[in-house]
Amino acid sequence: MEFTPETRKKLTKWIIGVVTACIIIFLGVQNIHVLMNAVSYCFDLISPLLVGLVLAFMLNVPMRYFELKVFTSKKMPYNLRLLLSCLLSLLIIIGILAGVVWLVIPELVDALTVIVETVIESINRLSDMSQAEVAELPFGKYLLEIDWNGLLEKLQTWLQNEGGNIVNTAFGTIGSVVGGVFDFFISLVFCFYIVFSKKKLKEQATRLTRAWLPAGFGESFIYATSVANLNFRNFITGQSLEAVILGCLCMIGMLILDIPYAPMVGALVGVTALIPVVGAFIGAGVGAFMIVTESPVKAVVFVVFLVILQQLEGNLIYPKVMGSRVNLPGLWILAAVTIGGGLAGPIGMLLSVPVASTIYVLLKEATAKREAELAAKAAPEPEPEKEEKTEE
Repeated sequence: MEFTPETRKKLTKWIIGVVTACIIIFLGVQNIHVLMNAVSYCFDLISPLLVGLVLAFMLNVPMRYFELKVFTSKKMPYNLRLLLSCLLSLLIIIGILAGVVWLVIPELVDALTVIVETVIESINRLSDMSQAEVAELPFGKYLLEIDWNGLLEKLQTWLQNEGGNIVNTAFGTIGSVVGGVFDFFISLVFCFYIVFSKKKLKEQATRLTRAWLPAGFGESFIYATSVANLNFRNFITGQSLEAVILGCLCMIGMLILDIPYAPMVGALVGVTALIPVVGAFIGAGVGAFMIVTESPVKAVVFVVFLVILQQLEGNLIYPKVMGSRVNLPGLWILAAVTIGGGLAGPIGMLLSVPVASTIYVLLKEATAKREAELAAKAAPEPEPEKEEKTEE
C-alpha cells in the first residue's frame, strides 16, 4: 500500500500526538502526588471565585422570577430591574435564614444551659454523698475505684506540656476563621459582579467561543453550557422544593409523635436539607441534642423517625421531585449522588445531580442523532425509475 505525502503527514501527526499523550499520562501517573498537590493548590486559589459563581447561580433563580414576573414594565431601566430583583431576593433569603436562627438559637442556648446545670448539679450531689451512697448508684463501684487525684495530676501535667500547642492551635483556628470570612467576602463581591453583569458576561463568553473555537465545536459548546445552566437552575428550585417537603413532613411527624420543638426542628431540618441526602442528618443531630434535654426517650424516637423519613425521602420522594425537574431518571440521581459524595463529599453531592443531568441530556441527544444517521445509511437507496421507450 502506497502512502501519499498528505497521508504520511497526517499519520506522522497522529503518531506524535499518541506518543505525546502516552508520555504525559505516564509522567502524570509517576508523579501523581505532585499533580494532586498542584490541583489542590490551584483549587484553593480559585475557591472564592467558585463559591461566588455558585452563590450567583443560587441568587439568580429568585432574581429571574422577579425580572420576568414582577418587574415587567418596559419603561423601567434594565439595571433598575436587576437592582430591585436582587434586593427582593436577598430580603427573602435573609428573612428565611433569620427566621430559622430566631427559632433555633434561643432553644439551643436553653438546651446547653439545661445540660450545664444538670452536670453541675450532679457533681455537687456526688461531692456531698458518702462512699456508701455512691456505691449504691449505678456504676458507683467503678466510680470509687477511680483515682481522681491521679487523674487531676495527669491533666495538669498534660496542660503544662501541651499548653503551647493548644495556644498555637487556637491562634491557627482564629486565623482560619478570619481567612474564611475574608474569602467569603470576596465570594460575595464576585457573586454580585456576576449577577449585575450577567448579560454582558454572556455576550463576551459567546463572542470568545465563536471567535477562537472551531465553528462546529464552538456552537456545540454554547449549547452544552445552555443545557447546564438550565439544569442547574432547575436543580436549585427542585432542591428548595424538596427541602420544604422534608421540613414539613418532619414537623408533622414530630407533632403526631408528641416530640418537643417540632416547628423549630422541622425548619432546621428543611434548611439543612438543601445539602442533598446528608443535610437532614446535620439538622437531626442538633434537633436530637435539644430534645434530649426534655426527654432522652423522645430523642431516641426522633432519631429513629428521622432515619426512616430520610430513607423514604431519599429513595422515593427525592428521585421523583428531582427527576421531574432535571429530566434525570431516579436511578441515575441516586448513582450520581453516591459517586459525587464519594469523590468530593457534600459539595460533590450538591453538584453531582445537575452535572449528571447535563451529561445525560447531551448523551441522549447525541445518541438519538447517531441512531438517525445509522438508520439513514442502512436504508436501501431508491431504484432509479426506468425511462419508457416511446415509439416514434
